[in-house]
Amino acid sequence: MVLSLIRHGQTDWNLAGRMQGRTDIPLNATGREQARAAAALLADHEWSAVVSSPLGRARETAQIIGEHLGVPFGETYDELTEQDFGVAEGTLVSELDARWPNRDFEGMELDEEVGPRGIRGLERIVEDHDGGNVLIVAHGTLIRHTLATITGHEPRHYPKLENASSSLVERGDVGWNVRSVAGVDFAEVLRGIEERATELRLAS
Repeated sequence: MVLSLIRHGQTDWNLAGRMQGRTDIPLNATGREQARAAAALLADHEWSAVVSSPLGRARETAQIIGEHLGVPFGETYDELTEQDFGVAEGTLVSELDARWPNRDFEGMELDEEVGPRGIRGLERIVEDHDGGNVLIVAHGTLIRHTLATITGHEPRHYPKLENASSSLVERGDVGWNVRSVAGVDFAEVLRGIEERATELRLAS
């Protein structure tokens, strides 16, 4: 069973560089076009359903992809919701370090809770879709933490996921495997993860 984890299309807050989190900002015109482009890239595979986070930008991206591929839009899963960044939501990302040097935003969901929550969502989707390949539209931080939990790496060592990018994971007999990250084979991504980890270790 293969699942495609797709980051939603662009919003005006993405364009402005604002921390978004669980604030429900809709897609902009570029985001809708990105969703259509993502559907074209996914058309070579067989998909049984498309599901999403409950947030509007993810739902609309999923609906656009489903319409273009002729794949039914299924339910939303709370486990796929983006990390809650508390009081930092709406702040320019460029200002975060100055205002919160330790990234300890009041009211935020703990980093270590995000990946396991994402895995719980994947497990529910597997149960609900009986072995079919499923398109899942969610959020950048949620996807990155979920992938990192599967592979045992630090989420901050993973590359940034662009809007409407797709990462493939596979459910096998012994658990989850990451096949690609934002369209790049995981073996190649792994080299970058290890280099980033080394750089940060040497800098500390």
